[in-house]
Amino acid sequence: MEFNSIDFIFKFLPVFLLVYAVCPAGWKNGCLFGGSLVFYFYGVKDHPAYLILLLCSAGVNYVLGILIANVRSQRKKLLAAGLVYNFFWLFLFKYSGFLAENINYLLAGAGAGLAIPVYRPPLPIGISFYTFQAAAYLIDLYRGRTVCESSLIRFGMYLSMFPKLVAGPIAVYRSMKKEIKRRKCSIGKIEEGLREFTIGLGLKVLIADQVGGLWREVGAIGFESISAPLAWMGLIAFSLQIYFDSYGYSLMAQGLGIILGFHLPGNFAHPYMSLTMTEFWRRWHITLGSWFREYVYIPLGGNRKGRWKTCRNLLAVWLLTGVWHGASWNFILWGLVLFLLILMEKNGLGRVLNRWPAAGHLYMLFAIPLTWLLFAVTDLSEIAVYLQRLFPFLGENSEAVYFAGDYLKYGKLYGFSLAAGLIFMTAGPRKLYQRWKKSPVSAAVLLVIFWFSVYCIKQGMNDPFLYFQF
Repeated sequence: MEFNSIDFIFKFLPVFLLVYAVCPAGWKNGCLFGGSLVFYFYGVKDHPAYLILLLCSAGVNYVLGILIANVRSQRKKLLAAGLVYNFFWLFLFKYSGFLAENINYLLAGAGAGLAIPVYRPPLPIGISFYTFQAAAYLIDLYRGRTVCESSLIRFGMYLSMFPKLVAGPIAVYRSMKKEIKRRKCSIGKIEEGLREFTIGLGLKVLIADQVGGLWREVGAIGFESISAPLAWMGLIAFSLQIYFDSYGYSLMAQGLGIILGFHLPGNFAHPYMSLTMTEFWRRWHITLGSWFREYVYIPLGGNRKGRWKTCRNLLAVWLLTGVWHGASWNFILWGLVLFLLILMEKNGLGRVLNRWPAAGHLYMLFAIPLTWLLFAVTDLSEIAVYLQRLFPFLGENSEAVYFAGDYLKYGKLYGFSLAAGLIFMTAGPRKLYQRWKKSPVSAAVLLVIFWFSVYCIKQGMNDPFLYFQF
């Protein structure tokens, strides 16, 4: 079930909130746990075993947490067992097929005449997110940074909580434990939560899904048949789509959390206004970056053990970030390119770009869409074709088509959506909203946004969340 769906907005959410509101305080965690399981089952009803997998994850990590906290002599072994359990399922569903295909490729190249079975099951929704949260819980217990959860209901609710279950944010247990045990709901919080949900819905449906249409058109035409201006327009469209898709979802999740009495962490801080790729990744998918920093980069030594080990640690983080997003060579290449850019910034380029903001913005004007190209196109040969369309003068035998006229046609169709995306990626609209937040005008505007979004959803003008595939 997606937040931008009629079933969620007009069926699941009103019924759940009514039941949640009348539940006594002591039952609210159980209510939220049960509601989250219903929400998840709706999304995996064609593969009901995935619901059992989620329940097993909650049960196994709950028991391991108690054991790690109480059987101190076996803590390291218990932690290792927990990490193996959690990442085994993630590897099986997300990476085993990719690994098997590449092993078969090597075997065929060596003339071995052998092949191993390739198993590519459908990816359980949200497995990357709840796996990372479960692993963080066990690691924090081992480090003594949190206390174990004594209630299976509370822990199950934390792991499966529907606002963050299928696409984040990645909220570690220690940041939520106080609100899990005691939280307050009020009319004011409900209003605030509904406002944030509506803003997120509008960004997702009215901007992300509309500019995403241009990227789909470019793919339908074929990369070989587009002009350079249309290639750049398409790449800008994808850059805006993935941002407003992810940011919109994050705001909807935060809004739902506020309604339920939780403060979920923010995931985006106007990243397209960054001057460097290092700054960009401090502002983009903040909770994922924090997870890799706390549980990979710092345990490896961070930047405390010399230049070469810092380089090694950065490489590990960015390769893992790449494969976290998908089991494909383009994601590995994407992570490697980000590593190289960030490494150059740490070795002097970043100081120059921060000193001269105009140069920083110009640099990011090219760096952001070009890195997203590696993310968006899974076929490496197609990436090469697209690069030739972006820079036709670099191809030896390619026809330098700059003004074929196709960009005029699609500019008329998608110009308004592109302009809206370019405006709303800045901090200006949010500052304006905060200034007029208590005005009746803002309430009226949000009502228009809500019902127009519902109209677009009803007309089939919306798309699934991109991060569902991760």
